[in-house]
Formats: sequence, C-alpha cells, structure tokens
Amino acid sequence: MSWLEKRRQEVLEVLPTLKNPSFAKIDYSDWGLNMAEVAPFSATPVVADDASQTIIQVDGHLQKNVLPKELLAAGVIVCDWQEALNKHSDLLAEYFMTKASDPKENQLLAEHFLNLQGGLFIYVPKNVRLKKPLTVTFYQHSAEYVHHLLIVAGQNSEFTYFENRKSLGEKKSCANIIEEVVALTNSKVKFIAVDRLAKQTTAYLKRISTVGRDAEVDWALGCLNDGNVVNDFDSDLKGIGAQGISKVIAITTDSQKQGVETKVTNYGQNTYARIFQHGVLLGESGLVFNGIGHILNGAHGSDSQQENRVLMLSDHARGDANPILLIDDNEVNAGHAASVGQVDEEQLYYLMSRGYSRKDAQRLVVRAFLGPVIDELPLPEFRAELSELVERKVYDGQYK
Repeated sequence: MSWLEKRRQEVLEVLPTLKNPSFAKIDYSDWGLNMAEVAPFSATPVVADDASQTIIQVDGHLQKNVLPKELLAAGVIVCDWQEALNKHSDLLAEYFMTKASDPKENQLLAEHFLNLQGGLFIYVPKNVRLKKPLTVTFYQHSAEYVHHLLIVAGQNSEFTYFENRKSLGEKKSCANIIEEVVALTNSKVKFIAVDRLAKQTTAYLKRISTVGRDAEVDWALGCLNDGNVVNDFDSDLKGIGAQGISKVIAITTDSQKQGVETKVTNYGQNTYARIFQHGVLLGESGLVFNGIGHILNGAHGSDSQQENRVLMLSDHARGDANPILLIDDNEVNAGHAASVGQVDEEQLYYLMSRGYSRKDAQRLVVRAFLGPVIDELPLPEFRAELSELVERKVYDGQYK
C-alpha cells in the first residue's frame, strides 16, 4: 500500500466523525459546500496565452509552464499534481497536508483530500533566490472543482509568488481549494493573490502557512470574488523568530456573501504577527472579517497586532469586523483595532462640491480607505493591477 493509499484509508476512517469548520458570524450551512464524491476533471478549454504569466492552469491541465532554464538548473520544481505524484512522490509524502494542514481536522479538509482532482506543486530548493516573481493564473472550469497548491520554500530561499484565480463560464459550480506554504528555516516568501471567482461559483478557500525559524511569509490577498466564498487564512509561526503578515482586502457587491477569517498563531519565541483587513460593501451584500491573533504559552517575546475595518457604501449592506486576541503568555505585546461604518457624508459632500459625481466621490473614498493595504504590496506593478481591479469591481457594484 502506497503512502497516499494508507493516508486515504486513515481519513476515510475518521470522516464520519468530522464536522465542517465553524467561524464566528459566518453562516455557510446552506451553501452546499460539501462534496461526497467528485468525478475527475474532464476535457478543459484552451484559454488565450498571457505573456506576463509563467504558469497557466485550467482545472488540472497545465496549459503553460515556461520556467527559465536557470531555475530548472537550480532544482526549482513547478509541475501539475499528477507529475508531482509520479516524479516527486517523496516530497509530497513529506509535505502534502502534513506540515501546514491536516485532512483529519474537519470535514471540508477531509473531503478535499479524498476528492482532490488536481493542482500545482512548487518547490524552491535550499539557498535559491528568485529574482523575478513566479506568476500563475488558475482557471476554474469544472462544475465541481477540488484544487490544491503546495509550495515548499527550502532553507534560505527567497521568492515572490503572484496568483490570479478566475472562473470560466457561467454555470453553477462548487469549489474546495486549499493552498499550503511550507517555509523552512530562514526562507522568505511573498504570496500575492487576487481571487475573482464568478457569481455562480460558491467556494471554500483555505490558505495556510507553517513558518520555520527566522522565516517569513507575507500574504497580500485580494478577495474580489462575485460569488459566496468562505476565506479561511492561517499562519502558524512555529520557529523562533518566525514572521507572518496578512494583508487582506475584500469587496462585496449585489447580494453576495463573503466571510474572511484570518488567524495568526504564535508558537515560537520572538515571533511577529500582523493582520491588516479592509473591506468595502455595496448593494445588499454581506462581509464578515474575523481577525484572530493567538499567542501560545511559551511564545515569550512575541508580538501580535491586528486591524480590521469595514466601510459600507449602502444602507442595505451588512458588515462585521471582529478582532479576537487570545494570549496564553505574559511576556508578549499584543493589540487590535476595528471599525464598521457608513461612508462619511461630509467627505462625499466635500468631494461633490469640487465637481465630482456622487459615484465618483464614493470611488475616491474607497481608494483612500483601501490604500493603506494596497500600498503595502511589494511590487508597483502588482499595486497598479490590484488598484485597477478594485476600481472596476466597485464601479460594477455601483451600477447593479
């Protein structure tokens, strides 16, 4: 019996005892996210090439992979899931849902493990530093989409990863997506993602990192989906001096619902955690931000700070910002800030008195509100792209 078959048996044995994960004020019980059985990915359409992208994957099919020769020579691996199982099974056995996540933790993780259709594996070896970002676009085409990303950053490695997630077509679909980052000693990973799943796509999207000694994982995430999505983001700071920063923006429009729970857990001593979440609501939409900072007993000298802010552009929208601090050690530093409110009418009036229409004034206010998060993105081209996408989504939301 292979390691994968053995683990499948272990997960199947505990599956009847598992429940879906629960998140404060995020009710997704009637979204239909559970998938008992899922067929393999079928034939996928060919999408137009994008010269700016290193990798393009449609469902499980790797349509484009143009990794430079010097990276291949350095031992960098980028491959689809089937190739990873065939050629790099030892690495998957060591890192796939073993270090960062556990399929026996809850029902959605177990179903993901058992129904996995495809994904992408990225391995950056020890002491390798990439000068240019790895740019990836994932297209969801299948009506049932169970997709996995596993990134392993070797000791002393350093790189930036930039991801776009999109949907193809308008058919009703369900997605269970897990993305893991395993950052080994002294590695540095900047993970940037812009999610634009379609209105008809309901999804559970989990991103999780486990961060080793003196390693850093910096998340910059744009939740610009049009459908109902549970966003579950975790950073586990395991090693001494580990650092985890999560910067999240979210925009909801029409009648969609998004829940965002971002958690950073300080395990090791002298670890550093930051959460910045800013969200904007339009129409009759709903958005919940949960920010959780947990400093465990023994994590002396650690620091955990968070900020959760929600701005509503509609009287019919419903937003929540819930900061949670759990502190089990005395010799630490921790704090939080939160706000939920309507757009400032005096601010709008001032802008309108300068010749702006009300909708243009609202977009300027949104730009200023999200600016502190967007400005923290590591590269100017990514800041520009995200700013443009934010502008477009707010504009579309105003005219629905």
